[in-house]
Amino acid sequence: MKLEDLERFIERLPFATIDHLRPLTQGHQEVIFCQGKTPEQVVEIAQRLEVAGGSFLATRADLPHREALAARFPRAEANELGRTVYLPPVPEPEPTGRGTILIVTAGTSDLPVAEEAAVTARALRNRVGRLTDVGIAGLHRVLTQTDALRSAAVIIVVAGMEGALPSVVGGLVSVPVIAVPTSVGYGASFGGIAALLGMLNSCASGITVVNIDNGFGAAAAASRINRS
Repeated sequence: MKLEDLERFIERLPFATIDHLRPLTQGHQEVIFCQGKTPEQVVEIAQRLEVAGGSFLATRADLPHREALAARFPRAEANELGRTVYLPPVPEPEPTGRGTILIVTAGTSDLPVAEEAAVTARALRNRVGRLTDVGIAGLHRVLTQTDALRSAAVIIVVAGMEGALPSVVGGLVSVPVIAVPTSVGYGASFGGIAALLGMLNSCASGITVVNIDNGFGAAAAASRINRS
């Protein structure tokens, strides 16, 4: 494709340049990152994506963003906990990929990041499973879920505090594990840095780590693995 041909895939607004080539280059539509954008800007971008692809996903959507999108798109699904808004296509296609992306949380406080990952994984056409509050403070909780862990195609483990749960899960399964440190924890957790370093230093092999609170990035990586 010539450089001049790319122009027809680019839609220029006064405040944004929408990339309609993403389905070809990355396998999915451009995703709206709402943080730092006004509700009006988010709605305008969502309208252009809906026209082009019949769908959109907005992440880091605070209450004003969610309210504005709900008013314009009554069918859109707002996830308050995960701060996402997803407008599924009609009809919504069946999930693709080799299996289920299982999202595991160490504690209930990790759910906002886990829900961002879950909604993103669904929007990227994956089967999604959830395993909640199985952190190592009560190790038996995750040990009783070995069958569920081993039946997944990819596992996303979301944990704060010292970030040890991905190492435990990584020692129990042979499938890819993506670890997400969260900014949950007491003072010495340093806003998730302790969990991040703990995951990066895991002695369990095959663990990939994304940035602090990056549920979206974990789901995007898991989707590529699941569909490869």
